[in-house]
This record gives sequence, structure tokens and C-alpha cells, in this order.
Amino acid sequence: MNKLLQRGLWLAVPMTFAAGPALADYPLMNMVADRVIQKYQSASCEQLWQQKQQPKSEQEQRVMGLLKSDPQLRTAFMNKVAGPIANKMFECGMIP
Repeated sequence: MNKLLQRGLWLAVPMTFAAGPALADYPLMNMVADRVIQKYQSASCEQLWQQKQQPKSEQEQRVMGLLKSDPQLRTAFMNKVAGPIANKMFECGMIP
């Protein structure tokens, strides 16, 4: 079992470094992305439906502006949040 674990780590480490620099370059984006992921994971489906109807806060609008103006930042953000958000939306019937 120990050798299997070591082999798995050896395979995972290069993949982590291949994807890592894009995320490591944006520590603030990582914090925001983590908060977005936490929001989706902790919210009920009903809460998500209600939040979708509400206008965006000033802070959310600023973040959206930054993401729109910086394609690399947007790509790193989307790569981090897409899976958790899509899974929650699927569970809630928000996407087919």
C-alpha cells in the first residue's frame, strides 16, 4: 500500500506543478474563488434561486469587471470554480 501511495504522489506532483503556476499567480483570486465555491456548496437550492434574482453587489460588480478585463485571471478563476458550481447547479436543476 505504501508503494502504491508513493507512486500516486509521484504522478500527482507533476500535474500539480503543471496547473499550479496559473493559480499561484493570483492569491487574491484564489481567496475570492474559494469564497464563491463555499457559497455554492453551503447554500440550499432555494437560496441559490433567490440569490440569482437579486442584483449584484458593488463588490461583485468590481470582481466581474476585473474578470472581464483580464483574460488570464478569468481563465484561472473559471478553471477553479467551474466544477463545483456546475455540480451544484446540476443538483439544483439549474442546468440540464
